[in-house]
Amino acid sequence: MVEDMNSVEINNLEVGATVTGTVSKVEEKQVFVEVENSKVDGIIPISELSSLHIEKAEDVIEVGAKIEAKILKVEDEALILSKRAVDADKAWNDLEEKLESKEVFDVEVKDIVKGGLVVDIGVRGFIPASLVETYFVEDFEDYKGKTMSVKVMELDREKNRVILSHRAVAEEQEVAKKQELLHSLEEGQVLEGTVQRLTDFGAFVDIGGVDGLVHISQLSHTHVEKPSDVVTEGDKVNVKVLSVDKENSRISLSIKDTLEGPWSNISDRIKQGDVLEGKVNRLVSFGAFVEVEPGVEGLVHISHISNQHIGTPHEVLSEGEAVKVKVLDVNENERRLSLSIRELEEGKGAQKEDYSQYEKKEESTGFQLGEMIGDQLKKLR
Repeated sequence: MVEDMNSVEINNLEVGATVTGTVSKVEEKQVFVEVENSKVDGIIPISELSSLHIEKAEDVIEVGAKIEAKILKVEDEALILSKRAVDADKAWNDLEEKLESKEVFDVEVKDIVKGGLVVDIGVRGFIPASLVETYFVEDFEDYKGKTMSVKVMELDREKNRVILSHRAVAEEQEVAKKQELLHSLEEGQVLEGTVQRLTDFGAFVDIGGVDGLVHISQLSHTHVEKPSDVVTEGDKVNVKVLSVDKENSRISLSIKDTLEGPWSNISDRIKQGDVLEGKVNRLVSFGAFVEVEPGVEGLVHISHISNQHIGTPHEVLSEGEAVKVKVLDVNENERRLSLSIRELEEGKGAQKEDYSQYEKKEESTGFQLGEMIGDQLKKLR
């Protein structure tokens, strides 16, 4: 009678039907399941446990686990089941919904293969190397076992093809981060950034996921011929936010405004009466601008260029010429420096004048120094 009852139970369970049960035993290459509402056990071969290749059954399932499985074959003493088939049916339905809704979900990287990463999502999912990150990755070994957020990019149930992308998620996160940062920026803020790249007209600086431009005129207080003279790619710099165009995602920055200006504490370094060396930067009708320190220019008024009358500064000076100047006045608040070349020339002229007066005095006496010495020699003879 027992055998007849078992036969009835088995015959009532058809191939293709889905059953539920509890894992009662795990062997290396198969798993035993106590099937609900059945007098016989189910057996799941290791090949039917997962969509991925498995070495040992215990790697993916344990005793006591509740499972659903599809009947592949009905035998007298057991049901041959497939957990993989049920997981795949559920997975395909779920993936189709995720593709339509563009949902972001997490997966665990199970294996590294040539060309990308393999994940188990009820079916075999593949993340091509080009869709792993927004940047090039040379070695993917560290990705095994890693959990990643992905989106479904392509599905083909007939070919069992599932293409996923982490890059798409990362790009969306970067865009969201940029928008958040753009809306948080305010003019006048001082931030730390990294020089990303240099151009002829300035430097692009990353300030936390978004780049801003430091125009060449904002790199330094002194004149800059080319950005590479001041900064290099990878440099950590402080920048001040000059303006933010949120609609066009453009940010103007300044390094110059975060640096101590050349005029700061100028009165501690340069004082009235000092004699300095400088370079004539510009000649104008009313005088000459002389640079005495990088970024610090002083004016030599035309009346202080020469002790002789001149019509224009060009008569005695040329741009780029090195000159010595005397400081007449220092005004740090107004960034003004008054200089004189004439006073130094007058000092030299005074020495010459004293010597010429001595010569004239000799002439007025009617005696020359040589004659006096000659007379003395005659007396000695």
